[in-house]
Order: sequence, then C-alpha cells, then structure tokens
Amino acid sequence: MPHTPEPHEDDDLDRTPAPKPVHYAEQALLGALLLEPARLADTEPLIAHHFDSHTHAALFAAIYTLSPPDPADHAKDTAWLNTVLEQARPHAPGLNASYIHALIQFCPQPKHAAAYARMIRADNARRVLRGHAERLASTATDPGLPNPAASTLGMADDIGRVLDSLAEQFAPHPGPLPRTALPAEVPHEASEEDLAEERLLLATATAYPAEVQQMRWLAETDFLLPLHAALWQSIAALVHRGDMVDPVTVLGEAQHRGLLTDALTPKDVMALVSTPAGSPEHWGEKILQRALLARARTVAARIAAFADDPANTPHQLITGSRRALADLNSVRTRWHRATAPTLAPASRAQARPAPVPRAASPPHRPAPPVARAPR
Repeated sequence: MPHTPEPHEDDDLDRTPAPKPVHYAEQALLGALLLEPARLADTEPLIAHHFDSHTHAALFAAIYTLSPPDPADHAKDTAWLNTVLEQARPHAPGLNASYIHALIQFCPQPKHAAAYARMIRADNARRVLRGHAERLASTATDPGLPNPAASTLGMADDIGRVLDSLAEQFAPHPGPLPRTALPAEVPHEASEEDLAEERLLLATATAYPAEVQQMRWLAETDFLLPLHAALWQSIAALVHRGDMVDPVTVLGEAQHRGLLTDALTPKDVMALVSTPAGSPEHWGEKILQRALLARARTVAARIAAFADDPANTPHQLITGSRRALADLNSVRTRWHRATAPTLAPASRAQARPAPVPRAASPPHRPAPPVARAPR
C-alpha cells in the first residue's frame, strides 16, 4: 500500500527520511476513526500527546473533542469530517480536506484501531524514556549545580516513576531480555584536580587510619587511576587487619601486592601517602560523587540505547531500563551511607593533633612520576 504523505512533507524524496512505522500506525488509526468514529472507545488510554506527528495529534484531538456523529448520517455526507477539519486546522495550518480523505483510504482495517493505538503508545514510550535519559545525562554533567548528586538521583527517580507508569500501561509478557548492544562505560577525562583528590585521600587515610574503618562505602572501582585504587586497598587492608598504618607500612603492603615496578619506586609510594590535608571522608565523598555521576551518564546512555532500538518491545524496554537503573542504585546506596549524618566517635578527636576542616582545598604539589591512564 503506498505511503500517503502529510501536507507539509517535502516532495524531494532524496532529502526526506523514510517514515517510521509509527507514522503508518498513526495514519491507519486516524483513518479508522474518521471512517468509524465509534472506534474511539477502542483506543483508550491514547491521548493526542502520544502522537509523533503534530498534524496527526491535532486531528486526534479534534476527533476526541467532538461528539461522534450518528452512524447513518455519517455514511451519507461529510458534515462531521468538515467539522473535524475546522476544529484541527487552527493547530495544523497545512491540513486540508484531501489529506482527511486520503487517511480514510489508507486505513487497512478500522476494526484494528486498538492495535494501531498500542503501536502509537509504544513509540511514545520510547520517546518519553529517551527524553528522560537525556535529562539524566545532562544533569550528571552540569557543573553549575549546587548539589549534583542529589539532582542526578532525583532525575533517576523520575525515570523510575516513568517505568512504573509504563509497566501499568503495557501488560508484562514472557520473552527475552533486550538484545541491544550496550554502549561502553562513558569515559571520564582524569583532570589534575581529580587525581590530586585521589592522592589526598591516600595521604589523609594514612595519617588518620581510624576513619578508614568507617569508609567501607568507598570501592576501588570509584577511582580513576588503578594505582590509586590499589593503594587504597593496601591502606584498607592494614586498617581492617588492625595493623599499624603509616607511610612505611603502606609501602610494605604495596610491595606485598606487587605494586612496585621500575616506574613506581618506593620513594614514589612514600610521596603519595605522606602529605595529608583535610580528612579522608571529605576526599572519599568527592571521589564517590564523581563515580556516581559517571555511573549515571553510563546508565543514561544505556537507557537511550534501549529506547533507540525499535526491535525492543515496551516490556523489553522497561525491563532493560530497570536493570540499568539498578547499577546506579548500587552506587546510590553507598552514597547515602557516606553522606548520612552520624555522630563522630570520641576517638576521632584524639587521633588528630589539630582539627582540619573537611572542605580544605587540595594544595598544589607535583604528582609523582606514575602512569595516569584513567581506569
């Protein structure tokens, strides 16, 4: 069956992209409703906002707003069709009577109106979910937000609510998970400031090991530099075993873990863990927040990939997106543990000769000669 163009479509077929399947579903549904207006009851809960085409949305809104005609009268004349056109034209100036009649001719089976409506709602679900994924990614990369972690997690909650709403609209059914090829982790360029924060964590954790015991919320995967992650594990291992912690014992643990190489000398390790500033929790929270935002960008890219894959059914789209959100929620749990207000233990004040504010800025000092390839 040939494609019926919309009134505003470009005649140059070489420059006009091929219509998506939903375009034909919208044409078929509108043709069914124009031919048999009573079929509108079969389309619920479809609304005009679900349509991809502005012209089609205006037509559906007019049909939805007007009272249906008497079937016998509708079969005899075009009075109701003319009223629909008059109602829709202010919102779609290019609409004309010939297109109304072309839609009627295009509809294969008016009795299949409910199936056409489901196709339209499914396509709208993809667009809505993709829009939310774009907002999640944008929020996670916005440097001007006063509380980027809270704003990003709020956007993730919005996606969760959208998925709950879609799950109510589309009945679940058995079937395979999405086979969409997932994009790789969104890379993060390791700036000198980022790497300085990781070095300061290592130094302050060595200086104040008692606080490391409360920082189980920080994982090695949160670090940009694998070396920093390995040294953090070395410090944490000493603390959890109850061993003494200072730059020399950290050097010994690093040696046992095989971290020393020609490029990383004992002097380099000592330099990394010997100049504390601030507190371990402060630097740990900054590292964890950066990891959370990076994970949010990756989750947004995966949800967008699911939405962009037309082979996914609504059920597959919902299931795949929920699994992607679960990856972010694992970091969210650790973030809440890190930032939850707690009473400082009495031993913490005794561990430090002088209190240092948590928000101290990293001092400017050269990095030791080690590789900086981000993880």
